[in-house]
Amino acid sequence: MWSTLGKYFWVFLVSMVPIIELRGALPIAIGMGLPAIPSIIVAVLGNLVPVPIIYFFARKFLEWGSTKPVIGKICSFFVRKGEKASKKLNTSAGKRGMFIALMLFVGIPLPGTGAWTGTLAASFLNLDAKTTAASVSCGVLLAGILMTVISVTGVHMFGL
Repeated sequence: MWSTLGKYFWVFLVSMVPIIELRGALPIAIGMGLPAIPSIIVAVLGNLVPVPIIYFFARKFLEWGSTKPVIGKICSFFVRKGEKASKKLNTSAGKRGMFIALMLFVGIPLPGTGAWTGTLAASFLNLDAKTTAASVSCGVLLAGILMTVISVTGVHMFGL
């Protein structure tokens, strides 16, 4: 039904979607019978596409939106959460530990801990763009490897 290129395109698009991200794209790729290594590459690249946009614009949008009537409450909520989390992480991880802490936050495949959330947290931490890009990229790669192992193991274990 789908060509191989179409399957990879689907994996790329799914990996860009917030919340689902790479964590959902790789099980889909494995389920469609795509090989693991190219699937990881495609999903990692797709997951990293939104990172610069989030880094440079999301915080500004949330701060701007917090004063607007319709979206103000939700934007204010995210601004408060981001500031609170950044202060907590900053005091516990320190300047040097921030890279590793952010990488592990993004890399451990749990709901709400992907590239989108990690990049937004980095913007509230006022981390520079290079540190953010490197840390989030390493985290996404780590998550990709873990999700592929989990997906392949599940396919073999349950004969899916």
